[in-house]
Amino acid sequence: MKKLLFLFVLISSAIVAQDGSFSLAVLQYRGGGDWYSNPTSVPNLAEFCREQLNMSIGETKYVEVGSPDLFNYPFVHMTGHGNVVFNANDRENLRLYLLGGGFLHIDDNYGMDAFVRNQLEQVFPEKELVEIPFDHPIYHQKYDFNTGLPKVHEHDGASPRGYGIFHEGRLVLFYSVESDLGDGWEDPAVHNDPEVIRLEALQMGANLVQYALVGEKTEITP
Repeated sequence: MKKLLFLFVLISSAIVAQDGSFSLAVLQYRGGGDWYSNPTSVPNLAEFCREQLNMSIGETKYVEVGSPDLFNYPFVHMTGHGNVVFNANDRENLRLYLLGGGFLHIDDNYGMDAFVRNQLEQVFPEKELVEIPFDHPIYHQKYDFNTGLPKVHEHDGASPRGYGIFHEGRLVLFYSVESDLGDGWEDPAVHNDPEVIRLEALQMGANLVQYALVGEKTEITP
C-alpha cells in the first residue's frame, strides 16, 4: 500500500508540470499488432483539448508498455488491429502505472479484442473488465453522452460498448469496442467521416482526457 501511495504521488507530481502542461502518449507493444495505426488521432485529440478544454498539452509522445517513462503521462492511448503481447515486465509496469494513478484508454481498431482481453486478464487476474453504465461520469465530463459511446465506423453491426477496470473506486482503464474513436480523431481526409461524427468522437475523447485528470471515484460492481 505504501508503494502504491508513493507511485500515485510520483505520477501526480511528475506528469503535470508546474505550469499545468503535460503530454498524451501512444502505447507501443509487442505481438505484431499495429500500435502505430491512426498516427494523427492523438495529436488531433490533444489539439481539440487545447482549444475546447483550455488544457496545456505538449507534443504527443510514444512510450513502450514496459518502460519507466510510462509514469510520465497521465493519459495513454492504445490501439491496433491485431495481436498484443505483454511480457512479465510489461505486465508489472502497466499494473503499477494504473494502480498508482495512471489512465489507459484502449480503442479496438477492429481485430485486437480477443488478444487484448487475454493480456488484461494477466495484468489484473483479480479484477474483471466490466461494462460502464451510461450514467458514469466518464460519459458526462465537458460533454454529455447519454447513450454511451458514439459510433464512428461500422464493423460487425454491433453497438459500441465501453468497458473498464476499477481500482479503489477509480476507473483506471477504459476500453472502447465497436466504436473506433481513434478513427474519428484522425485528420478529416483519412476516413472522410461526416463532421458531426468526427466532432462526437473528439468530444468523447476529450471526456476521457478530462476524466483521467480529475475524474471522481465511482465503483461498479459486476
